[in-house]
Amino acid sequence: MTTSTAAAVAPGGDQPVSAPRKAGTRSPWLDFAARRVAGLVGTFAALVVLSFLIVQLIPGDPAVALAGSDATTTEIELLRTRLGLDLPIWQQFGNFVGNLFQGNLGTSFQYNQPVATIIGNRLPFTAYIALVGIVVVLVVAIPLGMFIGVQTRGGRRRWLDTLFGAVTGFLDSVPGYVMATVMVILFALGIGLVPLFPPAYSVRVGSAAFVLPIAALVIGPICTISRVVRRETGVVLENDYIRTARGWRLSTVALYLKYALPNLLTTTLTLSGLILSGMLGGALIIESVFALPGLGTGIIKAILDRDFPVIQGMVLVLGMIAALVNLLVDIILGLIDSRTLGAQHD
Repeated sequence: MTTSTAAAVAPGGDQPVSAPRKAGTRSPWLDFAARRVAGLVGTFAALVVLSFLIVQLIPGDPAVALAGSDATTTEIELLRTRLGLDLPIWQQFGNFVGNLFQGNLGTSFQYNQPVATIIGNRLPFTAYIALVGIVVVLVVAIPLGMFIGVQTRGGRRRWLDTLFGAVTGFLDSVPGYVMATVMVILFALGIGLVPLFPPAYSVRVGSAAFVLPIAALVIGPICTISRVVRRETGVVLENDYIRTARGWRLSTVALYLKYALPNLLTTTLTLSGLILSGMLGGALIIESVFALPGLGTGIIKAILDRDFPVIQGMVLVLGMIAALVNLLVDIILGLIDSRTLGAQHD
């Protein structure tokens, strides 16, 4: 039995009646909240360890990079002491964790500014690209997949099914940075349909400079999710309750939106949560192509400058954002069908 079949809605429009909960048993939402809180704590702990250890693998000494080529050995050692790089690694980790518990992400080696301030200046650009991209993906991919699934149900219009699979498969295989470069050449430099992105210092959230970056970011996820929706639509439309609803001569809107859509969203959103979290990583690459002043270009610059606190802070923030996106998807799944709360635990 597929997930969509298990989540089927009866033609009357009512959700299947669940067995009454025994007296004294806890609400599934309480169990869900407890598991998710524990999961977030574990994720944060893993990110703290990872973000600290990852900077130790970066070759080179930050003190040497900051002091410059003309610095003496004494000046470099004094700088290492001031930055705390002369301490044993376990003591550096203890200081790092202690600062985090105080809400302090540290101070940038390069700019001598709080890391939180640097992240706050760059986060709106990355968040805007990612959030708008997520909305665009869901708004386009789900209706597109349903439309193709309806048009090709029962083996109809095989040419359309083949064409859809070939086009989406090809577009989904193109890396984001290649797609971004091609779109700049075609639509900005070629026909001038979209203005070329301005210098980073003049970019404003919501400006036309974000059209191409968002387009390059969403094409792959739209193709992936729409193919999943097309397949799930085909499965749902073969269920008995859909045939019964057709026999009642219900309107197209009632048939597909009221009965088909809710039952294909469970599988779709489960996969979409993974894809949408991955869009954060794609946004970082797209930012580099378009020179947008977001977290992506910030991490690259921090690595080149060996600015350890900035790298650690940005890795922590991006990791927690991805975890929160997955949590939001799980909450939406629970609201659509409360039985998924228990299924997630199983």
